[in-house]
Amino acid sequence: MLPHFEGEAHAIKNAFHECSLAFNQFDESQLEEKAREWICKIKKFMNTTSITDNFGEGQWVIKAQNLSKDEQLELSDSIDELAHWFNRYRG
Repeated sequence: MLPHFEGEAHAIKNAFHECSLAFNQFDESQLEEKAREWICKIKKFMNTTSITDNFGEGQWVIKAQNLSKDEQLELSDSIDELAHWFNRYRG
């Protein structure tokens, strides 16, 4: 993924958006356990329940801005692993 012109938080927000589109009306029960684990982890990162957006930045942007480098790496790895899994087993 290329860097976003507005910064890393916006790149992560875009990844959240793409994942939400992919997970919309998606039956995870048909997947192997490992794929379900990656989806669960990604969804936890995407959760904005505790995020307050006072300035109209967008909850996913705020969430992304607050991720540690380790969390960013874990999110990126989870998305990559899930994408590779789909290419390998669902292609």
